[in-house]
Amino acid sequence: MSTKLEKVSVLIVDDNAHMINIVKTILRGFGVKMFYEATDAAEAFDVVKSDGPDVIIVDYQMDLLDGTDFARLVRTGDDIADPFVPIIMLSAHSERKRVIAARDAGITEFCCKPVTAEDLYKKFCAIINSPRQFVRTSTYFGPDRRRHNDEVYNGPFRRKSDEGREVSNVDRNEAKGALKTMDFT
Repeated sequence: MSTKLEKVSVLIVDDNAHMINIVKTILRGFGVKMFYEATDAAEAFDVVKSDGPDVIIVDYQMDLLDGTDFARLVRTGDDIADPFVPIIMLSAHSERKRVIAARDAGITEFCCKPVTAEDLYKKFCAIINSPRQFVRTSTYFGPDRRRHNDEVYNGPFRRKSDEGREVSNVDRNEAKGALKTMDFT
């Protein structure tokens, strides 16, 4: 796998330099060689606009703007080249309400701290091997929040539209990046 990830660029956003180093060490074990670092959301947003990383790993709790605010900026910013970029959130706060807030902000995957190589590897595999289509509504743009499609379910909440709002799936192939051609099977 290491040769497959050597061309993938990863932005790590965390206000703790020690945590950035831990994540980089884990990713180097996967073969990742290209890193960007940011210690706050504003700095990270500048990196996203100028360098367009293939994957973003962001901490939930940071000063000024937290990880969910940052994700919303990436997903909806006018000057973002790739709003489809996979975003993995790391957080020591794994309460249901925070996971739901992350999901609703457009986070692709959520990983609990203390992060392990195995957990981070699973998240990388998920964004590469099982990318979810993106959904755009008047209030949300990001990966489809449903993990599976139950073909048997025909109940009142079957998605045709979301409370009268137009719902459209956005083809992930519009996104750029080295991740589209990789397979970790």
